[in-house]
Amino acid sequence: MGTFLLLAELAHSASSELAEAEGHGGFGLNFDILEANLINLAILIGVLFYFGRKVVGNILSERRANIEAAIKEAEQRQREAEKALSEAKQQLAQGQAEAERIRKAAEENAEKAREAILAKVVVDIERLQETAAQDVDSERDRAIAQLRQQVAAMAMQKVESQIGSYLNDSAQNQLIDRSIAMLGGGS
Repeated sequence: MGTFLLLAELAHSASSELAEAEGHGGFGLNFDILEANLINLAILIGVLFYFGRKVVGNILSERRANIEAAIKEAEQRQREAEKALSEAKQQLAQGQAEAERIRKAAEENAEKAREAILAKVVVDIERLQETAAQDVDSERDRAIAQLRQQVAAMAMQKVESQIGSYLNDSAQNQLIDRSIAMLGGGS
């Protein structure tokens, strides 16, 4: 701190001498070493160079260190941002692949469901056709059975009506005797 006060005093004396030189008729070069204070200026410049070099060097080195730290920090943030971007791209690619896999699986499931529904419809149609065929067959069999019963009933009525006219009491007795003989009743 004392060095700065000394430097400030020397600078003040140099500026006051410079002001005196201007007051005497303007600005000009004075080559008289003692009168122009060239020795004081040389000492002042030497002291400034000697002590200022350390101060300015320290300030510049601190500034340089701060700039280097800021650059390193910025580079580190850039690397982190690039890493985060790379991870985000990778996650995006994985997400797209997963979405594509899900879409394909959904299409496959939809196709399987469609095929299963079509197969079930075919089975249901076949079952309905079989049921309809069975119903038709059973109706036909029932109709045939009913017709047989009616034909048999009509035949019986006709036979009964014809038997009454062909068979009298003597014919009936002969028929009974023959039937008994066939059965082994007569010797």
